[in-house]
Amino acid sequence: MVSFDEASALLDEAANELPREIYAKLNGGISFIPDTKKNSVDPDGNLYILGEYQVNSLGRTVVLFYGSFLAVYGETTTQRMKGLLGSTLKHELTHHWESLAGEKDLEIDDAIKIRNYFARTKKQG
Repeated sequence: MVSFDEASALLDEAANELPREIYAKLNGGISFIPDTKKNSVDPDGNLYILGEYQVNSLGRTVVLFYGSFLAVYGETTTQRMKGLLGSTLKHELTHHWESLAGEKDLEIDDAIKIRNYFARTKKQG
């Protein structure tokens, strides 16, 4: 299991590997919190939110949830955890850039993936 401190350092590494320009107007920065967050659209509570892009009165922020990573990928290797954190960060930064451009393509794609998940799990259940 990758500890919170280790995962935080891995996220920092992944973030530092991206060009500085990608963080333009992300005035709330990146937060990595120990919380677990479940997706409210799943009545069974099986879907976790790994990260989210937030726009509020405090600014534009990317938040990643360590507890959710642990719930889904708890026994993964350190190297895989870095990749998962990095890909989630990139996903949320894509939401950031789409928000700045007034686009919602990734938001729509996320909704389609969730709908497909429910279609698959109903067939299997």
